Amino acid sequence: MRIRLAAFMVEVVLVAAGCGASRDLPRAHQAAAARDRLAVPAAGWRTDFSRHSVPLREFASGGPGRDGIPPIDQPRFVSVGDAARYLAAQEPVLVLDVSGRARAYPQQILIWHEIVNDTLAGRPIAVTYCPLCNSSLVFDRRVAGRTLTFGTTGNLRHSDLVMWDRQTESWWQQLTGDAVVGTLTGARLQVLASQTLSFADFRRRYSDGEVLSHDTGFDRPYGHNPYVGYDRPGEQPFLLDGRADDRLPPKERVLSLITGDRAVVVPFSRLQHQPVVSLDRDGTPVVVLYRRGVKSSLDADAIADSRDVGTAAAFDRRVDGRTLTFEAMGDGLFRDHEMGSSWDITGLALSGPFAGRRLAPVRHDVQFWFAVAAFLPHVRVLR
Repeated sequence: MRIRLAAFMVEVVLVAAGCGASRDLPRAHQAAAARDRLAVPAAGWRTDFSRHSVPLREFASGGPGRDGIPPIDQPRFVSVGDAARYLAAQEPVLVLDVSGRARAYPQQILIWHEIVNDTLAGRPIAVTYCPLCNSSLVFDRRVAGRTLTFGTTGNLRHSDLVMWDRQTESWWQQLTGDAVVGTLTGARLQVLASQTLSFADFRRRYSDGEVLSHDTGFDRPYGHNPYVGYDRPGEQPFLLDGRADDRLPPKERVLSLITGDRAVVVPFSRLQHQPVVSLDRDGTPVVVLYRRGVKSSLDADAIADSRDVGTAAAFDRRVDGRTLTFEAMGDGLFRDHEMGSSWDITGLALSGPFAGRRLAPVRHDVQFWFAVAAFLPHVRVLR
């Protein structure tokens, strides 16, 4: 009875202190009490579980253990010509352009690894993809003067990938970029502008770009989808705690404009009928563009055989101090009313007075609706 009462008192102190731990308790007692509330195995982790910004009970095992889904630490790249040997024209690739150097990370590879620790133009980056949320994010790996490398914990929270860094073994939420458990709790990774394109559009726009190679050091059936049929819009997500927000079907694809803890989303169901949406975001005039011709990576067994779900991107629609208005041209291109230039899905003007100019990208993500709503419940939906 004394043991149970002591444990109860430790719990009371921890609850009174919020998600953190009381400084009056020995660190070992704090960690032991925190592990008691953790719903996934803590054995083998050097993580400081007494420090966390979210309830530990919200973590669930996704099946594989730590790095059971192995990150790529030594990525190799090939030319777009060589990549055409294993990528179909409409397959999705996550594109990053840093200081004029562009790389594409095919989802057919990311779906098997979820994290690529890379360096581009001298910048250490983590390229991440959570298939269960269909969320692709690129982060700067530097935090407080330290460069981190990331792996997969094997755990999920609200069905989203939980990463860990090898330097402190803190746990990080992929969709938000926040450290939520461990010594770095409260830190946030910088999100870099990225875009999901078809391989054909990447090749057209970045003919001298690089593409992540199949030479990863692992034997995986790249090009095949281990989550066949997972992106049916109305189905309940895997290991989501509670029901999904019912304003949209759970796995409806949305373009999300996220600022801090606030977000606005534009559903793909709207964009498929209205491929240009203009809005004001915190004083910035924004245009959201949608283009067909990008396959789902979560539909058929072979990604190349999957259905066309399209892609979307967001840009600041000001050029030289002038705010432009856009319309779809019907061939996957767009025209501004003011000068009559034509633009592609990457925000590049292909012809007209603005030829060669680029719209400034606005930080945006594309993912399933349920994931945005789970982490940002006050999100606004533009139907």
